[in-house]
Amino acid sequence: MLRSSWSPGPAGDAPDGGAANDAGSGTRGHRSGPLIVSVTDFTSETYRALPGIARRGFALRRHWPHLDGAVGMWLWVMPTARRCGSVSVWTGRRALAGFVRLPEHVAIMDEYRGRGTMRSVLLEYDGFDAARILRDAEAWLLPEGRERVAQA
Repeated sequence: MLRSSWSPGPAGDAPDGGAANDAGSGTRGHRSGPLIVSVTDFTSETYRALPGIARRGFALRRHWPHLDGAVGMWLWVMPTARRCGSVSVWTGRRALAGFVRLPEHVAIMDEYRGRGTMRSVLLEYDGFDAARILRDAEAWLLPEGRERVAQA
């Protein structure tokens, strides 16, 4: 799985040492309190659609620093499996719903809706722990990890 660098939002502080990219280091962010994490997984029916949706996802990421309630996010891709998606961290469900309604996000969903399969899950945390969030997200994205994360 290839993952983008951490894109901080206005509701989150930069993680200690700016190392959220290196989630294996156990780095924790300064953000405390309850958080919602949305993990999305789009599987394209063809390889042809994957570059376009990835490009649109990176373009949408430019809005990130201005989204109310956005703590931060990573984009990810598994090119050989025709899969891509995001792991986004929010202060709450209302903030996430605001993002989902953005015209740019709606346009991407409308354009690619019939070109593959979309799955998502919401996970709740008491605070920001980059390593734990990524570990849980990756476990959910892999078939053998879905049941374990759903029970956590």
